[in-house]
Amino acid sequence: MSSRLKNIMIPLIAVLLGVIVGTIIMIATGYDAVAGYTALWNGAFGEVYYTGEVVRQVTPYILAGLAVAFAFRTGLFNIGVEGQLIVGWLAAVWVGVAFDLPKFIHLPLAVLAAAAAGALWAFIPGLLKAKFKVHEVIVTIMMNYIALHVTNYIVRSVLTDNADRTENIADTASLRSPFFESITDYSRLHWGILIALVCVFIMWFLLEKTSKGYELKAVGFNQHASQYAGMSVSSNIILSMVISGAFAGLAGAMEGLGTFGYAAIKGGFTGVGFDGIAVALLGANGPIGIVFAAILFGGLKVGALNMPLEAGVPNELVDIIIALIVFFVAASYMIRIVIDKFGKKGVK
Repeated sequence: MSSRLKNIMIPLIAVLLGVIVGTIIMIATGYDAVAGYTALWNGAFGEVYYTGEVVRQVTPYILAGLAVAFAFRTGLFNIGVEGQLIVGWLAAVWVGVAFDLPKFIHLPLAVLAAAAAGALWAFIPGLLKAKFKVHEVIVTIMMNYIALHVTNYIVRSVLTDNADRTENIADTASLRSPFFESITDYSRLHWGILIALVCVFIMWFLLEKTSKGYELKAVGFNQHASQYAGMSVSSNIILSMVISGAFAGLAGAMEGLGTFGYAAIKGGFTGVGFDGIAVALLGANGPIGIVFAAILFGGLKVGALNMPLEAGVPNELVDIIIALIVFFVAASYMIRIVIDKFGKKGVK
């Protein structure tokens, strides 16, 4: 069996195993698995409104997955996508509230502000990694908490007068789409899905078709060999984190300019950035794989909301299934061993 086919089969088998084990847990705890999965499907694709909501949820998942995957592909572990998303969300809303500009200037400016904020937030761990060899996992995790509390302070004390949320962004900075809303029974689907798909192409093109992408991957694969070949290891590490952070900041823009239209005090993390890790793993860190993984996770997250209503099944069971899928993806070496054994038997 070819290596490419294995890379496709492993995520599919991981999803199947996750669903099977999740079904066993559902039955063992006294719930009707058939009714549960039927409710899940109906809540995700049973009506055009729900389908619109799935695509709306898929949008930030794609960008968060790209952020994690880009760092992974260049030898880095960006666990700070959640924090970069939060600061990107705030920056986008800040521009959306503070300026009165024509839409063709205001909207791109707000989107770029989110990307710049996420990039800046990722620049700090990138710099510490490149110059002082500080492990990026530790720094990015801490930066998540800093982002959460700093943005809460800015919302409460800078953008508002002790309020829990900002005012709504101007229409000229909004990603809302009357067209998408009308064809999806007035879901919150917005133009951000097009931005996410453009970013999928950008990541693929940058890593696979440019010399700079080759450099970034080479540095991630072997820093010593890259340095010997004349590549700047430090600048490439920083650039990798900055690009990863920009994708994460754009994910925040999707929420701030598209789904909600404001920034609010957060009692905890959104979870989108952390889910991006699972999306990247399931998508094998490839742009196309991330799209399919984001669709799966978006469908599970939105469909789960219907499970308690239609089948009396707690939607937390979907979180268990997602965790199981991630577990089996992380333990892909076991799946690979089984595939290899069956492959050898087939040859005989």
